[in-house]
Amino acid sequence: MEIRLQKYLANAGIASRRKAEKYILEGKVKVNGKVITNLGTKINTEKDLVYFNDKKVCVKNKKVYILLNKPENYITTANDQFDRPTVMDLLPSISERVYPVGRLDYNTSGLLLLTNDGELTYKLTHPKHHISKTYIAKVKGIPDENSLNKLRKGIVIDGYKTSPAKIKLVRKFSENSEIEITIYEGRNRQVRKMCEAIGHPVLKLKRIAIGKIFLKDLPLGKYRYLTKEEISYLKKL
Repeated sequence: MEIRLQKYLANAGIASRRKAEKYILEGKVKVNGKVITNLGTKINTEKDLVYFNDKKVCVKNKKVYILLNKPENYITTANDQFDRPTVMDLLPSISERVYPVGRLDYNTSGLLLLTNDGELTYKLTHPKHHISKTYIAKVKGIPDENSLNKLRKGIVIDGYKTSPAKIKLVRKFSENSEIEITIYEGRNRQVRKMCEAIGHPVLKLKRIAIGKIFLKDLPLGKYRYLTKEEISYLKKL
């Protein structure tokens, strides 16, 4: 069976397909002892030997799907050059090599999916699929309906107009408030920039759902495996 090299690396749990492409371009991948930098390269899964950073790559059949309630001050990568804690530190008992599906900022908490299913990761993170992500944002001040409507219709940040978002004012406090925001894009720090654009900067941010996968009452810093129904739902998106 022939398969593209980046897809094979993703299936083996090395990284997402796009990150695997980056590794190939950086010369970190060998096939039968030869460094490969061509993204169009296909391999024979029964005959060819693939190495990443000089370690043999093998595709394991067991797929793992994890939901983590990420705390603030954790990096959403496997390693950090500044030696900050990463989300992998919260999964000490997971023997399979998994990687995050997308990112959550260092100072953002909440729902993070991790898996070794490269195909699912590719689907969930590709911009064309527009999968909803829901956040609770504690913001400075109390935005009025006019400000919230700007977010609902789409607002210009970093030179582009965001897609229409679902917005709901959840709670009011004396000097700040909480709003529920559902977006269908995944641009860098998008929710924070949207709130900043209407004059109500984010004080705390938590992701509570991806599509119909909900964080619910999972304790902070803990994880659970997705149910069969949740996995089936994600694969059908």
